[in-house]
Amino acid sequence: YEKVEKIGEGTYGVVYKARDRITNETIALKKIRLEQEDEGVPSTAIREISLLKEMQHGNIICGLFGYRLQDVVHSEKRLYLVFEYLDLDLKKHMDSSPEFAKDPSIVKVQTFLYQILRGIAYCHSHRVLHRDLKPQNLLIDRRTNALKLADFGLARAFGIPVRTFTHEVVTLWYRAPEILLGSRHYSTPVDVWSVGCIFAEMVNQRPLFPGDSEIDELFKIFRITGTPNEETWPGVTSLPDFKSTFPKWPSKVSMLPPY
Repeated sequence: YEKVEKIGEGTYGVVYKARDRITNETIALKKIRLEQEDEGVPSTAIREISLLKEMQHGNIICGLFGYRLQDVVHSEKRLYLVFEYLDLDLKKHMDSSPEFAKDPSIVKVQTFLYQILRGIAYCHSHRVLHRDLKPQNLLIDRRTNALKLADFGLARAFGIPVRTFTHEVVTLWYRAPEILLGSRHYSTPVDVWSVGCIFAEMVNQRPLFPGDSEIDELFKIFRITGTPNEETWPGVTSLPDFKSTFPKWPSKVSMLPPY
């Protein structure tokens, strides 16, 4: 494979646009960081590969910047996942289509939302939390307008009862309030929250809660939903990062225009 350009970078790896030297096909290479040679392949990479092989659905993309895992290349110091290449994500599509949410394009919003929900419902029915839903992780096939969930690098299988997970998941603007409040016991609602934020962004053409820090994100949410208490959210005061000194905002949800 011949690298063409870097097209993405995250906590767990770097993604390149590349060319198959034999077929001349454009593909995506995700290079997994192998920090310590004696530690072997990172658990995040093993988890992603296992999920990619398991998840088979029309609205599930098997990896970042592509929708089909074609190959796994493992050398002494590098691990590459080879994917079929898609270059359009929902964020790019919204940015390049200022009329995106206006009639008659509302049909497109409905179509994309339906596909997101189908994909995440499939994940949850297979006991998988995506945990990093955002417009940049929703890839679109230009030919068919098919939308597919991408990047399962943070995804986790979950069981019953709900397992304890890490705190730092999901890009800030799409992060559920229970995660922002420090909960390590969460489940499918964290993905549903992210879907709701993406839906509102498609309709309004701007992020719903564009916080610039965790506390700013929480307060932007509370200014709309109201500051939670034991009556509206049983158990919230027991979450690690809940403060009794939070400003007491009333709910403004009923004042919002319906989508």
